[in-house]
Amino acid sequence: MSLRRQWKFILVLAIGVVGLICQFGFHSKSLFQIGHLEFPPQAIIINIVGILMATSLLIEIISDFRSGRYGVDILAVIAVISTILIGDIWAEWMILVMMTGGETLENFATGQADKELRALLNNSPTIANKIVSNELVAVDVEQLKINDHVLIKPGEQVPVDGKVVNGESSFDQASLTGESVPVHKEIGDELMSGSINGNVAVEMVVTKKASDSEYQTIVSLVKSSQATPAKFVKMADRYAVPFTLISLAIGIAAWIHSGDPINFAEVMVVASPCPLLIAAPVALVSGMSSMSKNHIIVKSGQTIEKLATAKTFAFDKTGTLTENHLVIDEIVPASGTDFSKETLQSYATSVEQQSSHIIADSLVGVTDKKLLKPATDIKETTSQGISGMVDKHLIKVGKLKFVSPEADIKTVNSTAIYISIDNQYAGYITFKDQVRPESAQTIARLRRQNNAHMMMLTGDHQDVAEKIGQEVGISDIRYNLLPAQKIDAVKSVTNDNRPVVMTGDGINDAPSLTAADVGIAMGAKGASAASESADAIIMVNDLSKINDAVAISKHTMKVANIDVLTAIVIIILIELVAFTGVIPAFWGAILQEVVDMICISLALLAKTKPKNPDQTGLAANS
Repeated sequence: MSLRRQWKFILVLAIGVVGLICQFGFHSKSLFQIGHLEFPPQAIIINIVGILMATSLLIEIISDFRSGRYGVDILAVIAVISTILIGDIWAEWMILVMMTGGETLENFATGQADKELRALLNNSPTIANKIVSNELVAVDVEQLKINDHVLIKPGEQVPVDGKVVNGESSFDQASLTGESVPVHKEIGDELMSGSINGNVAVEMVVTKKASDSEYQTIVSLVKSSQATPAKFVKMADRYAVPFTLISLAIGIAAWIHSGDPINFAEVMVVASPCPLLIAAPVALVSGMSSMSKNHIIVKSGQTIEKLATAKTFAFDKTGTLTENHLVIDEIVPASGTDFSKETLQSYATSVEQQSSHIIADSLVGVTDKKLLKPATDIKETTSQGISGMVDKHLIKVGKLKFVSPEADIKTVNSTAIYISIDNQYAGYITFKDQVRPESAQTIARLRRQNNAHMMMLTGDHQDVAEKIGQEVGISDIRYNLLPAQKIDAVKSVTNDNRPVVMTGDGINDAPSLTAADVGIAMGAKGASAASESADAIIMVNDLSKINDAVAISKHTMKVANIDVLTAIVIIILIELVAFTGVIPAFWGAILQEVVDMICISLALLAKTKPKNPDQTGLAANS
């Protein structure tokens, strides 16, 4: 599309050069005359191109009209026709320059605005140093398979996700996680594709194919955002009817006042809506670029508009408001026993350290290593529990029916494991999700930013959900929800509380992200159904980036609206001057190009960081 626009602009410039040569080089005479209008070769050439472009634009206008959209493009058609009818071919040519040149300027400004997006695409790793029989072989990143060994030389990008198997070095992960300080990696540590190695060569084993790796996931999402057409960006269309009527009224009044249709044409030339049509798209692309710089991928400009005016924010609990990492809540020894909390934790952890279950991982991760003891005769029963010998005692850990079927205890309404020692029920350990440290502050800032209603949607049971809700500051809590019920909760939000933004991270969140006006995925861990379904993806593990997204969206829409209104005011003022007949059509068209440049310069302000840190959150998190 951009290439076609450039060729249109080049064509218009070319016919201008041909016209100048014909008129001033060969002093071409009129080939024929219709009424008072003479048609030398240059007039015929320019008129043919003008009629073709006006017809093409008119077809688009009719198509838009049938679909219920009313645009300001009709003024450009009227301006072209007016200059043809009064025989001012050079004013007509300038209008064509303005129409095609405005699109070219828009492309240039858009290119400046989306530098961050293009930088991600251009810096995507393509070649890897694969180790084959102790020799390095340069291969395409797409050819790497899981368990291949790759050498990362100093200063090179990690080609795909992997794990260090030899050596240690520092890696710059700023473009992925926003960490300003390089992160030290040693044997066993995971490496993210796109991170940049420091000064020491490191050998890694591939853990994900290129298509599933972190950096390639980001690149894929950026390509998706660039490919999505932002049809709504003709923000000027909202002002189309009043602006068109005002411009036509001034033009007709100028004709009546002077008695000369040339005055009408002069007003129509300066009323051409190019600056209005340029302002919003450039501002929105600038906003998307600013989002990318803050590690937020936005798939379309429409998302920015909705985020700026969002009235309801809904959150999944696990992995969104919480870290999806369980921590010990309570250790409760059975009544009438002498078992201590430390003993229960020690025995349970010693048996669980050989299990790969998420609860086992969490228990081992938070337990002091001094409490771990050797465990033998480990036997794991799928979906039930695990048993083993510790200090010559038979330890069972898992579900109550597995641990002690005869035990008659009150049901625990939270995530829990039960423990028996030598077949005697010994107690239980409960777990809770660890709330993200930024969750409460994020919710509070969202209320300040948009005065929005907050909801939490979770499949967890009531007491756990309410506990998390109270901790983060959300009172509207919907619990025990299946994915279909989450969709119903999102869809049931009334119109006066929309747009509604849903944030989640898991596969089960994908349907509700799609149902919301704006779906935001916590995509820091790579590709998922949530990321594919979402309108925006937060590429770092930081919920407060939602504050940044809202702040940038509000700033972008403010810039876009100010830009459009500024263009309207300037154009109407020029129209009023043209009413007097002191601005020839040719110079009116040149003035329009000046207004184009002003609008583009204003629109690029959307790339700047919003002010007022308390409301935006950007300064606090930068």
